[in-house]
Amino acid sequence: MTMGKRTQATAMEIRLLREGIIESRHIAQAVVCDDRGRVLTVAGNSETAAFIRSALKPFQALAVTTTGTLERYDLSDRDLAIMTSSHKGRIDQVRQVFNILWRADLDPTILQCPIPEGKHSPLEYNCSGKHAGMLAVCQQRRWPLNNYLDRKHPIQQLILGKVAELLRMPAAEFISAHDDCGAPTYLMQLGHMASLYALLASSTNLDMERIVRAMTHHPAMVAGDGEFDTELMRLTPGELVSKSGAEGVQCIGRLGEGLGLAIKVMDGTKRAKHAVAIHLLKQMGWISPSAAESLSEKFATLGKYTRLEVIGELSFL
Repeated sequence: MTMGKRTQATAMEIRLLREGIIESRHIAQAVVCDDRGRVLTVAGNSETAAFIRSALKPFQALAVTTTGTLERYDLSDRDLAIMTSSHKGRIDQVRQVFNILWRADLDPTILQCPIPEGKHSPLEYNCSGKHAGMLAVCQQRRWPLNNYLDRKHPIQQLILGKVAELLRMPAAEFISAHDDCGAPTYLMQLGHMASLYALLASSTNLDMERIVRAMTHHPAMVAGDGEFDTELMRLTPGELVSKSGAEGVQCIGRLGEGLGLAIKVMDGTKRAKHAVAIHLLKQMGWISPSAAESLSEKFATLGKYTRLEVIGELSFL
């Protein structure tokens, strides 16, 4: 990383307007980096730290694409896409997760992600694809299966090593915590998140390029109909790769240009990150006016009387 000196500008404000009158406010920070880790534009502070949460999933999937696991179990791009997903537990998504386990000769009961409230199986949990991918690697490498979520387990060390290599940082410097699904997630500067997505989008690494192809060719596996990541990638085929994270995290890569955008809404609000993403993508020319309008109708217009308005922009420093 070449983050250089502390890099900051005015943060962005997201307003909930009820018939044009401000009812609520959110604050967001955002940064754009290139695939060399350079901060290009920023709103807020590029060194703000946050847990990357589920936006880490495309990079956790590197454990599958770099170990021969896809080939060993004849896994498809749809399988790879569900490994990166925060899915809705739809029947087609659950079946795709089951397919990974079946091909690797694993029983679904070995999954250690939670069973969603009101559901019957961990297969229905939004992170089950990620867990299935981890277990497939463990099966292929003959690593222990019962403790695959432990930070010191070989699969988690492999994933951490891949992320550390991409960011050119010592693995020992990363601060980890358990995500809600039980797997480790990492505290990162927003600039690090943006740099990861710039690298993902740069088309210079065959393993990451396959992950991008899986996500962009099968966007319904990555989230689901009506969800932001799915709808954005459908509207921009072959142009953007998008993955959300909980607590107001949103990351997007501009394919072929090696540019990455990372957003963090400071109070963790989901609705605000979507509004910021649409606002910035339109500002940067990453989406067309018609795509921006379509996304705004779905994600910035909240009801008959309420909508979101974003104040601010990315600044060159």
